[in-house]
Amino acid sequence: MPAKLNVKVDRDSPIPYYVQLKDGLRAQIESGRLRPGDLLSGEPELCRELDVSRTVVRQALKDLTYEGLIVRRKGKGTFIASPKFTESHIQELSGFYQDMIDLGHTPYSQVLRQEIIPASAVVADRLALPAGSPVVQIDRLRFVEDVPLVLTSTYLPYRLCPQLVEADFSHRSLYEFLETECGLVLARGRRTIEAVAADEYQAGLLRVPTGAPLILLDSVSYLADDTPIEHYKALHRGDRSRFEVELVRSAGRAGVSKHDLPKGSGLVGEPGSKG
Repeated sequence: MPAKLNVKVDRDSPIPYYVQLKDGLRAQIESGRLRPGDLLSGEPELCRELDVSRTVVRQALKDLTYEGLIVRRKGKGTFIASPKFTESHIQELSGFYQDMIDLGHTPYSQVLRQEIIPASAVVADRLALPAGSPVVQIDRLRFVEDVPLVLTSTYLPYRLCPQLVEADFSHRSLYEFLETECGLVLARGRRTIEAVAADEYQAGLLRVPTGAPLILLDSVSYLADDTPIEHYKALHRGDRSRFEVELVRSAGRAGVSKHDLPKGSGLVGEPGSKG
């Protein structure tokens, strides 16, 4: 049965009707009155209930869909979306595992691949190695609350951490393992972020439709002496992921160009430095 809405449109307000409807629905979602999985009435029913046009209803629902607050399933209806998992590791070297632990979740990983391979040209370039050098590749499907959230491929120089080949990362942070078992402490990193579409393989693992939006993080992490220690690519589900970034403006930095900044500084399109 559709959830009952408590939204009123003020016809004397200068605020457009669709904005009032959208804001009213958002307020009910954020307050918990409307819960994940709740079914909303269809567009004709909402028009009658709220005494507004179909254009108003359609625009409000469209905007809420873009915001990730509702999902529209063909042939089934419109539902309140599950909340997104907020991650901060785009600006910190805490890693996905530690981020989820800090939020009170219990993450785990399905290890899809864990072996020594010759570095491709791209991986070798990222890790400052000769092409063909042995690296450890670890592919993991990361889960939170039994939801497949992230698909990662990680590459590390074999000579620096051969223990990685036999380690069990089902319930363990890679960064914690590097520190405690290999004596390797990550000092900084560089990450890029972009939107991509899920191919058939990725969609199957992440349980999303082929072509669904994913957030791709591409990262290189370094030791204190600037030795590259880790290169990874991580595909996050766009419908369940949100990244939190803290920005700081330093006094007297106006007009500073990219080339004037110290190595590793974050720039637009280059968020600062996953495990």
